[in-house]
Amino acid sequence: MNITFPDGAVRSYAEGSSALDIAKSISEGLARKVLAAKVNGEVWDASRPITGDSTLNLLTWDDKEGKSTFWHSSAHVMAEAIEVLYPGTKFWVGPATENPAGFYYDMDLGDRKITEEDLAVLEKKMNELAKQNNAFVRKEISKADAVTYFADKGDEYKLDLLQNLEDGITFYSQGQFTDLCRGPHIPHTGFIKAIKLTNVAGAYWKGDEKNKQLTRVYGVTFPNQKELDEYLQMLEEAKKRDHRKLGKELSIYTMDDDVGQGLIMWMPNGTVIIEELEKLAKETESEAGYKRVVTPHIAKENMYLTSGHLPYYADSMYPPMELEGEKYYLRSMNCPHHHKIFAAEPKSYRDLPYRIAEYGTVYRYEQSGELFGLMRVRCLHMNDAHIYCTKEQFNEEFRAVNEMYLKYFKIFGIEKYVMRLSLHSPEKLGVKYVNEPELWQETEAMVRNVLTESNIPFVEVQDEAAFYGPKIDVQIYSAIGREFTLATNQVDFSQGRSFKLQYTSQDNKPETPLIIHRAPLGTHERFIGFLLEQYAGKFPVWLAPVQVKVLPISDKFLDYAKEIQAKLKKADIRAEVDDRQEKIGKKIRETELLKVPYMLVVGEKEMNEKQVSIRRQGKGDLGAKPLDEFVQQIVEEVKERRADTHEVTEAK
Repeated sequence: MNITFPDGAVRSYAEGSSALDIAKSISEGLARKVLAAKVNGEVWDASRPITGDSTLNLLTWDDKEGKSTFWHSSAHVMAEAIEVLYPGTKFWVGPATENPAGFYYDMDLGDRKITEEDLAVLEKKMNELAKQNNAFVRKEISKADAVTYFADKGDEYKLDLLQNLEDGITFYSQGQFTDLCRGPHIPHTGFIKAIKLTNVAGAYWKGDEKNKQLTRVYGVTFPNQKELDEYLQMLEEAKKRDHRKLGKELSIYTMDDDVGQGLIMWMPNGTVIIEELEKLAKETESEAGYKRVVTPHIAKENMYLTSGHLPYYADSMYPPMELEGEKYYLRSMNCPHHHKIFAAEPKSYRDLPYRIAEYGTVYRYEQSGELFGLMRVRCLHMNDAHIYCTKEQFNEEFRAVNEMYLKYFKIFGIEKYVMRLSLHSPEKLGVKYVNEPELWQETEAMVRNVLTESNIPFVEVQDEAAFYGPKIDVQIYSAIGREFTLATNQVDFSQGRSFKLQYTSQDNKPETPLIIHRAPLGTHERFIGFLLEQYAGKFPVWLAPVQVKVLPISDKFLDYAKEIQAKLKKADIRAEVDDRQEKIGKKIRETELLKVPYMLVVGEKEMNEKQVSIRRQGKGDLGAKPLDEFVQQIVEEVKERRADTHEVTEAK
């Protein structure tokens, strides 16, 4: 059989060879790292026989799917340890998780409890089991046999899972533990070298509060102790930088059950940040030749049928509204509206590239269990735009979009990033992807060439493209190394035809444009969540909701404080006066907690000499200087949108 590798190389192997066998034929060192494999776009056990010509991607700890397989396997080891220590436990589901990284398992312990104090004992047992190097063994079983197995165990939870499954069911066993599971798993437990069980929580069966509450145990594992220690240190720092905690402390946003889950209300401080981000985006896009548009928040069902989003994305959309005998949907994407704007007026090749941008509000019905602060919400404000261009214009336009990303990275101090080039899976054409194999190959090559020529770091991943074309997912890392998906940059060779979009070519023939979907700043929600973590709430001066706090030592100097505030406001600096009858030390401490970049302390000397005593957030006293000089310097700092926390030059 022929095996095609990610780099396009093709090699022949004996029928029934596993990914592990293939890895060993390349090098023993590689084989020792392989955790799983992606065969024809599907993640498999590395030990599973491959029985025909296939594409193969060997997965290690460095791959997202490798980590996911590692952590799901660790959940099974934890379940084995629990079954030893708490015989008769019934298990529901035990998936790998991304946020937090690791895994959990939901279980029914009967009348017993696992406390935080019990986790150390459970960890010890897991370590013992992991060191046994037990193989994860996959077994296909009939539904009838599976039902019999769990009926004999009296496990109503697995029997419930089996109700919606057909034959082709798989069991996985390691050591003395067997579980209903579709897999995949790592080759053996010995890969698991470092274990930390993080917490215990309650979780309603199937997420329904009417059902019994199960026990959920969370954990994380690593292939070595060093990585675990680094991760735990990162968690401690992450607690301080948690965007939900900072968002509340700094009055950035709020939510309310009467409004609805996942629906963010931006408070005045958060709204300032939004307006500054929009100002930056609008300036940048205007310079790049974009024109702004505004479109409705709803549309008729037919438009989403034309775009292809229905019925495939129906689960992520709010239910339709019936009006005058027609169905309307809250929009979950802006692109169909923008296509209609393109089609509203005739276009010729002279009008291309045609670039339109909108901070469009979209609504997505995320599952309640997946909602998370600003990161997973149901109402999103998206920095969206679409470029309609010819094939000849594509390279330049796509490169310009990527350069816009790099400009933003510099402004926000984002030093680590990677582009994920998401490709289609040929075997899923006509099912998951538009059935145009030649166009897929052509557009994927076009995107790859732009990235390569631009020297932008990227990785390729199979089977993660949009249904209408390849895309780039922009992965950025915060100051503490946590990964965020910022935005996406997509190529679309399909919707132009679906919407019958045309322009007149130079030889007077109708042509369909290529479409680039792009959103360099993603959504306000996710990006501000990232920035809260990136800056630990200490926003750079240009982005800070309050840039300067004026602190009079006593009421005697209140008029001078207000004079300073007026001068700062005239220079478009956001300034407030702390006019409370409190001691200056308390005012300084509380302003530090609010993470205001600059404090101006004013008393007798400052008033008489028309000066200000400057304190920089986290830096302390910078000395005194003339008010006009300070105003000039902070205006310059704001104008330059400095990413770091440069102080105003300390007075000599």
